[in-house]
Amino acid sequence: MTSPFAPDPPPEATAPTEQLLARLEAISRERPDRVLRLRGTLRALPPEACREGGEDPAAAASADEPCELVIYRGFSSSTTHPTAFDPDQPALPETARLISAEILQAPLRPGAAEGLLAGPGPVALFLEPGAWP
Repeated sequence: MTSPFAPDPPPEATAPTEQLLARLEAISRERPDRVLRLRGTLRALPPEACREGGEDPAAAASADEPCELVIYRGFSSSTTHPTAFDPDQPALPETARLISAEILQAPLRPGAAEGLLAGPGPVALFLEPGAWP
């Protein structure tokens, strides 16, 4: 239990990033009028930050980069980092840490105002289809 005042997150919320994305992609297929935007960080260590004995803790702490991923009609796309061309490959590496999510009105149009419908909030909140307005 994480706190006596807050419920434990659903098991899916503590699953690896790849499994979380698969669940969110499945929900988004049922909601073609919504875009889910995820924000978080990626661990991107430069080669000189690694030592024979492992990571340099100071370098590791400063090596987190912000990342953003959007999910629309069941597909994930990173807006901040390159992804594999193969859709069977994960959109984010295992080092990704998803921090927040928000629901936007789809489709997104360049130059147009975004229609924020829900969030930002914890990613686990949007693992329930009923949380998608």
